[in-house]
Amino acid sequence: MAGLGDLAGLLKQAQKMQREIARIQEELKTRTVEGSASGGAVRVVATGGLELAKIQIDPSVMSSGDASLIEDMVKIAANQALEKARELSKSELGKLTGGLSIPGMF
Repeated sequence: MAGLGDLAGLLKQAQKMQREIARIQEELKTRTVEGSASGGAVRVVATGGLELAKIQIDPSVMSSGDASLIEDMVKIAANQALEKARELSKSELGKLTGGLSIPGMF
């Protein structure tokens, strides 16, 4: 019967960790990071939940009329912001898991 007690304890720990992971993931949705391109002419803000929250383009960039250049700057800034958001998520969830990489979490 000692084995069943150990299993019950493990299940409780797993459930507690699952609740804590859900709490951290909700908190990450409220935290933001920023990516930029061309010295800040294009700025993208993303949440720790990996959603884009804001895109700012300096009017001087718009006046260039070069759509492909603007698209590239937005893409660079967005990718940078999303990478920072992934790093934030990995860092915060890593605190809970002790650095253990759990598939599907990061």
